[in-house]
Amino acid sequence: MNRLKIVLGVTGASGAAIAVRIAERLSEIESVELHLVLSPAAHRTLAHEVGTEALPYLLRLAARTHDHADIGATIASGSFSTAGMIVAPCSMRTLAAISAGMADNLVVRAADVHLKERRRLVLMARETPLHLGHLRNMCAVTEMGAIVMPPVPAFYHRPETVEAIVDHLAARAIDLLALPITPQAVAWQGEDQKSS
Repeated sequence: MNRLKIVLGVTGASGAAIAVRIAERLSEIESVELHLVLSPAAHRTLAHEVGTEALPYLLRLAARTHDHADIGATIASGSFSTAGMIVAPCSMRTLAAISAGMADNLVVRAADVHLKERRRLVLMARETPLHLGHLRNMCAVTEMGAIVMPPVPAFYHRPETVEAIVDHLAARAIDLLALPITPQAVAWQGEDQKSS
């Protein structure tokens, strides 16, 4: 069976738990082959925010892990067919590099490939507040075809834990890839309207 190759790029912005949950969800889908690439700063953020066991755990979830400096990796070429890429979290440095086409590392190069090949690219841009440069970079990547999804939690499903919030964000990001799989996020069902 040909599996859907999904690239998960992880950078050093806050929100490392979201990357772990995305990897967990994708690894549970039999038809998905997860390709993982982490920036050096992501290693540090994973250890600080999730724990020292997070990195080896995340690496085990991937079918293939690529070195951040290896711009000759399979995922650096448009001839390597993928079904999409998520960068979670996406630092402002990575966002800026993607918007400018400065593919000096594998996260940015793989994202650049997804843009040029017109494949789904979801950027979970993480910063607050935003200055004009951040907003312009978000506009630029959107104009190029990326989907910018800041990890802003939804509360309509009434999450009771941080884990529930992280899980919903991960599910929404995966759904934005429009894969031929069962939707991951619980859909809004509307409010029951009482007759007046």
